[in-house]
Amino acid sequence: MEDWYFEYDIHKNRPGLLGDISSLLGMLSINILTINGVENTRRGLLIQVEDRQKISVLRQLLRHVNSIKVTALRQPTLIDRIALRHGRFIARESSDLKTYKFTRDELGILVDFLGELLKRPGHQVIGVRGMPRVGKTESIVAASVYANKHWTFVSSTLIKQTIRTDFDPDERNPSTNVYIIDGIVSTRRAGEEHRRLVREVLKIPGPKIIEHPDIFVRHSEYGWDLFDRIIELRNTPEEEITYEELPCVLSDYE
Repeated sequence: MEDWYFEYDIHKNRPGLLGDISSLLGMLSINILTINGVENTRRGLLIQVEDRQKISVLRQLLRHVNSIKVTALRQPTLIDRIALRHGRFIARESSDLKTYKFTRDELGILVDFLGELLKRPGHQVIGVRGMPRVGKTESIVAASVYANKHWTFVSSTLIKQTIRTDFDPDERNPSTNVYIIDGIVSTRRAGEEHRRLVREVLKIPGPKIIEHPDIFVRHSEYGWDLFDRIIELRNTPEEEITYEELPCVLSDYE
């Protein structure tokens, strides 16, 4: 059995439309696992099929359904599954598809999305951008809990300023830890012993999250190619994430 993501935009929301689509899937012996409205006029379904050839047949038949426009018929991505779970799309930067955008009212979606990423084995570095007190660290900790992993602060200001220079043996296990680095603290306050630990952490084959990646890149030897994904968290969609006009943000760490 294979899972597929089927999404369509409703051109004419006539009575019985969903029933017609469901009947069509039923005649092809395609199971509906999940169905949800996504945005205002878009509907998404997670379907399951034994024979992939039936997807080709479905694609052909849907071309003759004038009330809808098929926007996706593919094997589901993580973003597809999250959209179905919450009924909302995750916004992405059009010029950089590895950048994902969230606002404070989407913290539940962010925790689910980040938590699913943290479950994945192997090396990954995720940057989290956002202005102070928008919920970055709290979301990272919640996502670590979701992924059933221990959050290990390499540097932080969550409760008090943290600057680590060494780890306990169990903290070096990449399968059970999420390593969290505050880009401002690690590059503007820390000494060489801490920076040595940061370099070691970035080589560990497990998940690393760097808050304030702009400052980290600006004041370290690393570039943007270090990051597999960038997450942006704002209070409102229009909020600009910048440190240039807020020198007090940096001076708080001096």
